[in-house]
Amino acid sequence: MDKDRIAGAAKDAAGKVEGVVGNMTGDSRTEASGRAREASGTVQNLYGQAKDAVRDATDAATSYAKDAIDSDVYRDGSQAVVKQVRDNPLGALLVAGGIGFALAMLLTRPPARRPNRWGY
Repeated sequence: MDKDRIAGAAKDAAGKVEGVVGNMTGDSRTEASGRAREASGTVQNLYGQAKDAVRDATDAATSYAKDAIDSDVYRDGSQAVVKQVRDNPLGALLVAGGIGFALAMLLTRPPARRPNRWGY
């Protein structure tokens, strides 16, 4: 549980109490201050919940990545690639060069065209 969630819940509760006290005494300034504090606490609580959700998602993604690396499928696939490269190094070199060329073509932009001298 995030410290923002705790602080937000405390502000929310204090704001509710302050709003009720302001309402009971008829002091609109105290009531408005309580409602503002309550809203601030709610926002801070939601921020803490969002941080917790991101932390949980990051932990889950890390766990999935570790499981994928430790799995036999990944290990078998990498061993198959190594075997293929050892059996046919020239073909592997051509494939790697083709991929590099394709990436270079995708990542470079065409040269800027010179403006027409006569303006049409």
